[in-house]
Amino acid sequence: MFPVNFQVIAAVKIIRFTIDSTDSGQRLDVFLVQKETGLSRSQIKHVVEEGDVLVNGLAPKVSQKLKEGDIVELTLKPVKEAIAVAQDIPLDIIYEDEAIIIVNKPAGMVVHPAAGNPDQTLVNALLFHCKNLSGIGGVIRPGIVHRLDKGTSGLIVAAKTDAAHRSLSAQFEKHEVHKTYQVLVWGDVKGNTGEIFLPVGRHATDRKKMSTKSKRGKDALTFWKARERYGIATLLDVEIKTGRTHQIRVHLSSRGYGVIGDSVYGGSGKMRDIKNSEVKNALKKLNRQALHAAKISFLHPLTGQRVIFAADMPDDLQELCQALRKFAGVNPSEGINKSWKDSLKEL
Repeated sequence: MFPVNFQVIAAVKIIRFTIDSTDSGQRLDVFLVQKETGLSRSQIKHVVEEGDVLVNGLAPKVSQKLKEGDIVELTLKPVKEAIAVAQDIPLDIIYEDEAIIIVNKPAGMVVHPAAGNPDQTLVNALLFHCKNLSGIGGVIRPGIVHRLDKGTSGLIVAAKTDAAHRSLSAQFEKHEVHKTYQVLVWGDVKGNTGEIFLPVGRHATDRKKMSTKSKRGKDALTFWKARERYGIATLLDVEIKTGRTHQIRVHLSSRGYGVIGDSVYGGSGKMRDIKNSEVKNALKKLNRQALHAAKISFLHPLTGQRVIFAADMPDDLQELCQALRKFAGVNPSEGINKSWKDSLKEL
């Protein structure tokens, strides 16, 4: 287990490519983006300018056209110092014992330190709150078994011991962890229930995005149920059976139902067309995708008994739902959170 302060120095990594007839004629930056380098096109431009890319031993331009037989050498320099330190950041703790901690993560919080987000993350907050966290996740991700996108709110479980980490990781791998989300999407979704079974993998040209049309996509399964309809939008309960990156957002977008507020997968464009002032104001306050991890269920690492935890929809999403209900003339007999908690009895 890791104490509350630590740091690590990474090693140099050199990647070499030999250009064949298939890649001949491509620009250098385009070629490298298509490879599993972990770098975006802007980052590749930077490393080329820094002299960390060579073609046949010479410093190239990013626009250089490659020829069959060329040797491309990419040097990934080590991060000089990666630090995750304890920071006194408030946490909405749903449950905690000696093995696990369940946190209701707010939208806008990154789960662990990374490039561009060195601190103020969930890990920094957990290191301050917990005496120890599992070390299996590594020095930058202690205790982290799964993640939520920065713009997604809701439940996340972290392991405080290595044994708990191994138990939870095995359950995720076997799809024994059940996660359900509340999602607001544009459009009147056809049908009351459904499933989406499409592979999800890295986008062919935009390495920051995922796609259902990737040649290297992995199987992904999403179930959905319509909870409320507003004409222009629908509130869904969504359960994922796999945990692919951006799975819910990619799957729903592939069906033409972009998640409201999602600027990456086309869920923000329709916001400009809204004329109703209350809905428009609620959308302006949202400033993220309308996606909330509302429930998580798994076998407790200590007892082996199935446990279920739920978190209310946050204020920004509740305000948007209320505005949409008023716009559509929807008057549910129960509040969204009450009906959500009651639904746990059905399990």
